[in-house]
Amino acid sequence: MEQLAKLLLWQMVLQQSSVHLYSVPADASNPQDSVVVSVLNISAAVGSQAVLPCKSYRMVWTQDRLNDRQRVVHWDVYSSYYGDNKMERLCDMYSAGAQRVYSSYNQGRIIMPQNAFTDGNFSLVIKDVAESDAGTYSCNLHHHYCHLYETVKIRLDITKKAEDANQYWDGEMPVIIALEGSTVMLPCVNHNHIWTERHSEEEQQVVHWDRQPPGVPHDRADRLIDLYASGERRSYGPLFIRQKMNVTDTAFALGDFSLRISELESADEGTYSCHLHHHYCGLHERRIYQVFVTEPVREKKVVNLTTHNVAPAIDPNVVRGHNVINVIIPESRLHFFQQLGYILATLLLFVVILIIVVLITRKRRQRGYEYNVKKYGEKDVNLKEFTVDTTDLTPYRSEDIRLDYKNNILKEKAEQARSFPAKNIDLDKDFRKEYCK
Repeated sequence: MEQLAKLLLWQMVLQQSSVHLYSVPADASNPQDSVVVSVLNISAAVGSQAVLPCKSYRMVWTQDRLNDRQRVVHWDVYSSYYGDNKMERLCDMYSAGAQRVYSSYNQGRIIMPQNAFTDGNFSLVIKDVAESDAGTYSCNLHHHYCHLYETVKIRLDITKKAEDANQYWDGEMPVIIALEGSTVMLPCVNHNHIWTERHSEEEQQVVHWDRQPPGVPHDRADRLIDLYASGERRSYGPLFIRQKMNVTDTAFALGDFSLRISELESADEGTYSCHLHHHYCGLHERRIYQVFVTEPVREKKVVNLTTHNVAPAIDPNVVRGHNVINVIIPESRLHFFQQLGYILATLLLFVVILIIVVLITRKRRQRGYEYNVKKYGEKDVNLKEFTVDTTDLTPYRSEDIRLDYKNNILKEKAEQARSFPAKNIDLDKDFRKEYCK
């Protein structure tokens, strides 16, 4: 009971924290309004961690070690005087370096002001212009650090008559008609501070997170965190709020300013805003996140019912929900016909294989019979392979048998055997006759 009371008290404190916990309001007096670039809805369960992604690689702080070689201006010309219609680089200059002329022919003929990155005058001066100088010139300003690219185009025509010299706008670009042999200046002026001044960049990059509780307007949002590229970090609100909401220390190195909220509670719901300000580059963006906290899904305990008629005991810790009947419905009738087609195709394949086996077996049997008949018809029969049944032989008369003997002794014995057939003498019978006498 005491724990329940503490829990209720803590819930009331968290609900009231939306109005009283954050003592520092968000700064709504920005000189430039932030542009909303994205709005996201994020849902997370109670007790989990929510990550509000806020990334911008334009906010990565990479201060140059080469004394600000991030800014550069270069002049190009597109000319068809020689019939090749090609783009040629004339000269360029870095903010911390001397200008460079690419062609030896133009050395001393073309020049830019040395203080171009101070007063914003990047105009190109061409001395002793000739017909070969006619073409379309482009003044290109690049700020690699701020990802800014600006181009100004000017068309230059050459004339031999002084009265034809003129300047006008053709609807796309300025056109300058210069007298041959004179000195002409192609204007390119940009007084924006990013081209003319070197600010302390780390002092002008700032990221801050705001939170609006449900029903609170944007101008009354509470400030959560302020981050500066110099490494300064400011967190507002009670200690437990500062511990559960944080941004990584490598935010400006990676451009990742995502807010991580640990151990979510229902009081953490609301509208969060990530403001990115790069005053040096003129970047002002805002990303909005609607955070919803949901109840965690409770795991249902599965009870195995036995075949006995005894009902299982009711577990008081198990949440009793509605009875749900799971019905598995096929995706479509096509699924049934597809399975039936697989079965019929399998049976058809089995029948075809069976017929092929039967035909091959029958053919081999016929070939084996013809082979055996042919074999015995062509082979010489050896009488020794056959057994003779002597019981079928009929007795021949002795005079039909003519035998050739090697000597007379054998011949005489054979003749005696034929003339006097063997007589069976029963000695016992003769003995009995003599005994009876």
